[in-house]
Amino acid sequence: MEIRRIIELLRHGTPGESIKVQGWVRTKRELKEFAFLDVNDGSSLQGLQVVVNQNLPEYEQTLKLLNTGSSVSIEGELVASQGKNQRVELVAKAVQVWGTADLETYPLQKKRHSFEFLRTIAHLRSRTNTLGSVFRIRNACSQAIHQFFQDRDFMWIHTPIITASDCEGAGEQLAVTSLNLQDVPLSEDQTVDYSQDFFGKPTYLTVSGQLEGEIMASAFCNVYTFGPTFRAENSNTSRHLAEFWMVEPEVAFCDLQGDMDLAEAFLKHVFKSVLEQCPEDFEFFNLRIDKSVLETADTIINSEFERITYTEAVNQLEKASRKFEFPVEWGLDLQSEHERYLSEELFKKPVIVTDYPKQIKAFYMRMNDDDKTVAAMDVLVPKIGEIIGGSQREERLDLLEQRIVAQGLPLEDYWWYLDLRRYGTVPHAGFGLGFERLVQFMTGMANIRDVIPFPRTPLNAEF
Repeated sequence: MEIRRIIELLRHGTPGESIKVQGWVRTKRELKEFAFLDVNDGSSLQGLQVVVNQNLPEYEQTLKLLNTGSSVSIEGELVASQGKNQRVELVAKAVQVWGTADLETYPLQKKRHSFEFLRTIAHLRSRTNTLGSVFRIRNACSQAIHQFFQDRDFMWIHTPIITASDCEGAGEQLAVTSLNLQDVPLSEDQTVDYSQDFFGKPTYLTVSGQLEGEIMASAFCNVYTFGPTFRAENSNTSRHLAEFWMVEPEVAFCDLQGDMDLAEAFLKHVFKSVLEQCPEDFEFFNLRIDKSVLETADTIINSEFERITYTEAVNQLEKASRKFEFPVEWGLDLQSEHERYLSEELFKKPVIVTDYPKQIKAFYMRMNDDDKTVAAMDVLVPKIGEIIGGSQREERLDLLEQRIVAQGLPLEDYWWYLDLRRYGTVPHAGFGLGFERLVQFMTGMANIRDVIPFPRTPLNAEF
């Protein structure tokens, strides 16, 4: 008998079909002569109602096993549902229980659980309505991202997870070593003797695939990375993870204007695609998590993003009638409260801020003619603040060398990066988007730890 996914049955199932479903029991309701099961296989927010009649072989014994959390295969016939919530239901003719769940110890009872509690049982929390919807949207986001770039002739490249360079220059990297930490070998000057380490030098988990992306863009023009990145930032806020996924396109023969256009088109496409693919999940978030989820999606899809310079943004913040916790001054980085004010209150839509002071941005960003600012851009959105950060890259060898030295980084570590400017350099640009921050923004979830299956944060590497 054909095994069918529940989402397909709910949308397109026809009464009279003989089918088989597999999944987990969410709820059981017993009446005198039959019982109702809600069975879910993860394909949709809504489960399929299954009617189990007492004429089923070994009805009583089977019913005792059909607890919340039990896994089942059920064969039967689809019939028109008498209830209001779905078109069809399944009348069971054969039930196989693969695994039972003890009602007394199963953590996911039919009640509301806090997200904090669910993080302690991350091996089971994906079976809940909220986390199920999160991960379906996460999956749809991934598909939409690949579709966007593949349709535009971008090549997907896989950049190293282990690296000897620091793309951001911030030093917040997680070290990779094979040395015995109980007996670390030392050089004559009593520093760590990395010549005995696996790679023969200090190595780290990558904070970004951008620099390697620039290598590939120098051969293929349009490339993008989509993979895991890592930060050793000791932050326990609702916006930070130690392990997260980044989307990073890199485009040769592209300037800052083209970079902004790409970022805006990218966000519009992803929101539109996911909204079309997961309408029930969006409705759920709009009803249960954040009443502005659908409005936010509409704003992203249908608004023209505002574009202002950093200097203009500072002027607007200085004129604001409200007081900020952090100071507003030209030369200081914008804080989340500043970014949210611009996008939520002042313009009430996404804002792209450009041309930041050089001292607060990375060495690889192209110097503007004023010698004070760089060709950087950040996309700011309501509730989140910065969601995309990008720039036109410095393609001029002499200026790039000056920037590396000015930030206290060793030129020899970037010899290959400098070679890209020696051999066929071109104007090029790109950006980075934190994937979990996108999913958090899209769903309205308050904590970024609830949009990744197994969050990695300071002092937490469970599961």
